Amino acid sequence: MTDLEAALRRAVRGEVGFDTTSRALTTMDASNYRRVPLGVVAPRDADDVAAVLEVCREHAVPVVARGGGTSIAGQATGTGVVLDFTRHMNRLVGIDPEARTAVVQPGVVLDRLQDAAAPHGLRFGPDPSTHSRCTLGGMIGNNSCGSHSVAWGTTADSVRELSVLTARGRRLRLGREWSGAPEGLRGLVDGELARLRTGFPDLPRRISGYALDALLPERGADVARSFCGSEGTLGVLTEAVVRLVESPRARALAVLGYADEAGAAEAAAGLLPLGPLTVEGMAVDLVPSTRGLPRGGAWLFVETGGDTEAEARARAEAVVRAADVVDALVVTDPGGRRTLWRIREDASGTATRMPDGSEAWPGWEDCAVPPVRLGGYLRDFRRLLTAHGLRGTPYGHFGDGCIHVRIDFDLLSADGVARFRRFSQELADVVVAHGGSLSGEHGDGQARAELLPRMYGAETVALFERAKAVWDPDDLLNPGMLVRPAPLDANLRFSVLPREPVDVEFGYPSDGGDFSAAVRRCVGVAKCRTTSVSGAGVMCPSFRATGEEAHSTRGRARLLHEMLAGELVADGWRSTEVRDALDLCLSCKGCRSDCPVEVDMATYKAEFLHHHYAGRRRPAAHYAMGWLPVWLRWTARTRTAPVVNALASVRPLAAVAKRLGGIAREREVPRLAGETFSRWWRRRGGRPTEGGDLVVLWPDTFTEHLSPSVGRAAVRVLEAAGLRVALPPTLRGRAVVGDGTSRSPLALLTARRGQVCCGLTYVSTGQLDRARAVMRRTLDLMAPVLETSAPVVVLEPSCAAALRTDLPELLHDDPRAARLAARVLTFAEALERHAPDWAPPEVNLPAVGQTHCHQHAVLGDAADRRLRESAGLTGELSGGCCGLAGNFGFEAGHYEVSAACAEDQLLPAVREAPDGAVVLADGFSCRTQLEQLAGVRGRHLAEVLAERLD
Repeated sequence: MTDLEAALRRAVRGEVGFDTTSRALTTMDASNYRRVPLGVVAPRDADDVAAVLEVCREHAVPVVARGGGTSIAGQATGTGVVLDFTRHMNRLVGIDPEARTAVVQPGVVLDRLQDAAAPHGLRFGPDPSTHSRCTLGGMIGNNSCGSHSVAWGTTADSVRELSVLTARGRRLRLGREWSGAPEGLRGLVDGELARLRTGFPDLPRRISGYALDALLPERGADVARSFCGSEGTLGVLTEAVVRLVESPRARALAVLGYADEAGAAEAAAGLLPLGPLTVEGMAVDLVPSTRGLPRGGAWLFVETGGDTEAEARARAEAVVRAADVVDALVVTDPGGRRTLWRIREDASGTATRMPDGSEAWPGWEDCAVPPVRLGGYLRDFRRLLTAHGLRGTPYGHFGDGCIHVRIDFDLLSADGVARFRRFSQELADVVVAHGGSLSGEHGDGQARAELLPRMYGAETVALFERAKAVWDPDDLLNPGMLVRPAPLDANLRFSVLPREPVDVEFGYPSDGGDFSAAVRRCVGVAKCRTTSVSGAGVMCPSFRATGEEAHSTRGRARLLHEMLAGELVADGWRSTEVRDALDLCLSCKGCRSDCPVEVDMATYKAEFLHHHYAGRRRPAAHYAMGWLPVWLRWTARTRTAPVVNALASVRPLAAVAKRLGGIAREREVPRLAGETFSRWWRRRGGRPTEGGDLVVLWPDTFTEHLSPSVGRAAVRVLEAAGLRVALPPTLRGRAVVGDGTSRSPLALLTARRGQVCCGLTYVSTGQLDRARAVMRRTLDLMAPVLETSAPVVVLEPSCAAALRTDLPELLHDDPRAARLAARVLTFAEALERHAPDWAPPEVNLPAVGQTHCHQHAVLGDAADRRLRESAGLTGELSGGCCGLAGNFGFEAGHYEVSAACAEDQLLPAVREAPDGAVVLADGFSCRTQLEQLAGVRGRHLAEVLAERLD
């Protein structure tokens, strides 16, 4: 233990982390930069913060304050001690509805404040797209804005008083009329009044530099406002009093279509006199699909408010009339507005990939110009991009003249980094020429601070340095930011990654087969750190259960990044730090769809486990549950399911078996079916009926051995819909499609028996060699099916997802894998595509339950929704993950997290279900979790429909 660490442990009551994992999790924010800290402290209160500052001052170690870690310019990283306010100092102290103020600690997440203010008809005005995970401390440090700043201004406009600790331990209460000003600040301002009155651009989004002009006497000498946007370089915030605004009772959204981006930009300023709440803009090159949007090549999202829906709509329609548009759409329905806003909010992530899949990066994320000059600025910006051979997709707060953009800089090569520097210098000059600010929202950090002399001139920048010295004479707080900055092309996070592709098992088709590029997908926007999911969202259940960064998608990606870098995490694939972080990953695949950049942590986890345990003994659960298909097939062949069930019901024997198999002692062992689905199929005749299209019904391991009732029900429904149902061949060689047995004498003599399997259990436990062998055997068995046009209907969503994604990505060298993946349909998709005229039986009951996480992430549930609607099953299924997630919830040590995940969405939805509601759960894991934690029987949709066929 170092002297610094020991001193901190003695001085503070909060957690002190100098271990590899704690440091690795805070090497980066959402910027291009990386710095390795000495350690991380999670203070419990202001006294802890004061103690940290005293110890670090004695050891001459810098201190960096960090909130949600979503900063774009690098200011939430540092080489000293990082203060993590999200763990303890995250309280909403109180709300005063009469005064319209709230008292918050720096680590409170914005959405929590919004939720608390909403019952009073109030809200905090600024709302960045990261509102579900950014903290008030970070917003104050960066002077954040968001989409509603045309109505309610920046964070600085919403601050009343700030409680601050200086680097030398002074406790100040900052406010107006020089309240809380450190000694020497007033004298500094009084000597520079002329410069402060003339040297700052007058525009709504001027965030760059220190806001020293807020200290002018005619502006109320507002020390709190001046402190906003100082990026943790002047003092450490411990509490804030913020202003709340009245929230409109009703809202409407006008989406205005324009021919191009310049047309939208030039129109934005003209809409401001109408008093909109937002004027946001984006072009077609940032939108994955224009479905639901009006015609056009670019759009303005203009929100209006009112006391009633009619009033809000009338104002939105007035906006449409005043705008010269190609097409327009006005939406008042809350669900419709949320869907449209999600397109805009996800832009910060989707912009990190160009349409061809190549990478794009921040660096010029948020410069701002006067709104009336936005069209001209964008044209100059596009010309500069072209001159440098670069591409970017601008979007953002057109009503404030603030533009976000990610650019396809090559930050991996020396030539690319040099181009990044030249472009940055030239673009800074373009911004200044248009009367703009280098930063219009996210702060300067390392990305732009070096260029501040181009905007302010050397004398004003020297004044910033003098102000910093007044507040922090020892340069202890976040050095290298704003004043005396590090070069904008230093400390790039990509410089430590390997230049040659890493030898891996999966194909990573969206990343050119490069595992490093796959890991680079995580840019740190931290949507995985949200504490609640909306709608059918899933990501990230383990973070919501634990609240720990290490168990978020971003945290795991950071550890994988450091593993590839080899500096902090020095033992590569053998890293115990990475293993432990991945241990609580449920492999729910929620990040594959919910993460704006489609990080696929389930695949990364399987890849890591494969390498981590190569040539070594695995955990018992990998053998017990990873090889589950083998054990269940042997039980079926020996017809010993009744014996196994009887032994499992004897508690002492079950306890021993669970301990030997690495299974959680709290879990009940599921009962095996007395008759497998395939055996029932053969007893039934084993032949398809005459009729319509042929469909091949996949006998997955769970349906085959644990819930054959689902398979029997599916056969009944599919046949009732006029389809001919067949099972896959079980013999390699001269197999016959249609009977699931291939029992001809010639086939029995010339072929080997087998059973299809998607390989899911082997993939989820990282046994990729075994998974590949099982998948190749399956492709051999499925060869006759692939020669037909028959679809493959898979009832278990996790198995369907494995066939759709894991199969072609793991067997990327076998063209048959892609062909089989393309054939896979869910139960509802099969009925919709191959029996479009069939009407399901009427159920006419409310339905509750949860959309399977793999279905949400990989397969989609649109067909299921339509089928439920046709059958009269009303209500929405919840999001999230059931928490059992295949082997995860059964493994020893996972029970508490598994149960917490179920309590997040699924169990509350079931408890609150109306009388007579149908509990739907298409996944075997979901049904098992419901039974074991709630005593509720969930059913597959096929079972519900089959029951009503009579």
